[in-house]
Amino acid sequence: MKIAVCIKQVPDTSEVKLDKTTNTLIRDGIPSIINPYDLHALEAALSIRDQVGGTVTVVTMGPPQAEEALREAIAVGADDAVLLTDRAFAGSDTLATSKTLSAALRALEAELIVCGKQAIDGDTAQVGPEVAEFLDIPHVAYVRRVESVSPTGIKVQRLMDDGYDVVEAEVPVLLTVVKELNTPRMPSLKGKMRAKKFEAKRMTAADLGLAQGDLGLQGSPTQVNRVFTPEGRAERKPLSGSLDEQVTALVAELKKDNCFC
Repeated sequence: MKIAVCIKQVPDTSEVKLDKTTNTLIRDGIPSIINPYDLHALEAALSIRDQVGGTVTVVTMGPPQAEEALREAIAVGADDAVLLTDRAFAGSDTLATSKTLSAALRALEAELIVCGKQAIDGDTAQVGPEVAEFLDIPHVAYVRRVESVSPTGIKVQRLMDDGYDVVEAEVPVLLTVVKELNTPRMPSLKGKMRAKKFEAKRMTAADLGLAQGDLGLQGSPTQVNRVFTPEGRAERKPLSGSLDEQVTALVAELKKDNCFC
């Protein structure tokens, strides 16, 4: 089975900086980590490969420094890695990112694609499902457990607000996973030695056959108009009395602040 894992190198949350002109994250020169949810996606892919055979290829889109994240994935056990890097990709929103990733995954002929449920620097949870739509394949979001897997299909539990659904799908299929699914493995000494010498295959917009208008800021209909830190509010008003009295008092305060439409 050809398994692909989409990972993202995200800025360390204590070092986030913004470009004041584009209102996008500045990534160059900033300490970065692999998006934590993507580590669970990688572990899921490696576990499935161990069960049914095949290969695991890790794919990421980013500046040249993102190759470091790919080496980390190789150290953990991935078989191959692809870096999508081109200045034309800069400033991509979820739509432009998904178009780029889907083009690469189509070229790789991936049968099973695994993604983390979301990235911690955006929290949109949109890229995985959007990639599946561009590839015209089914997807299952918020996977909490893999019940069974074969070279032709998979049976999983999908996390819901009130429990979980059991979903079966034939390949090709895309999964987005939650952290409850597994515990990511640590890199091995052999893996670290291999990663040290590993060079990821690089693909540009030209390699993927993508039009410039579909990429980066040009291909991103979502625009950030303003980024700011919300002002803290120090006022606190404790409510007393019975539960019914507290609810009545709370409703009165909300009406006073025009919180009801």
